[in-house]
Amino acid sequence: MTDPITPATGPTTQASEVSASVDDGTTAVGVPTRRRLLQLGAIGAGAVVSIRPALAQTAGSVLNCDIPVPDMGHAGNFIGLDGTLVPAGTKGSFAPPGRPFKGEEVRRAMSGSRLPGTSYESNRAYMNYIRRLQRGQGGFTCFASLQMPR
Repeated sequence: MTDPITPATGPTTQASEVSASVDDGTTAVGVPTRRRLLQLGAIGAGAVVSIRPALAQTAGSVLNCDIPVPDMGHAGNFIGLDGTLVPAGTKGSFAPPGRPFKGEEVRRAMSGSRLPGTSYESNRAYMNYIRRLQRGQGGFTCFASLQMPR
């Protein structure tokens, strides 16, 4: 049987009672120390402070991004009512608008409004084209960003 008190260390204790801090900021049992928790809280607060403005700027830039109809790779084509690209002059198709649409204009059109300068039919054709955008096409990233929840 050993003596519970040793001259060098004092009374012995069980591992669950040890509260000596280890170099990584945890106790010998693996529980974070109060100091370590405060450090983590300070890091987290700094991340929130720096991420919020970035998200606000991202939301603003999404509304100002451009969606060309059609994209530059397909310039000269018209837009069919179903949103497909058709040769210029095809019956029932629509000439491209004079300028790209802004993200804000498309967002409003997704909510039931019309794209500026469009009739009911041309708006439908342009929105069908925009909904069919795929990765690699001009305006895809802008449109995908509009669909992400904020």
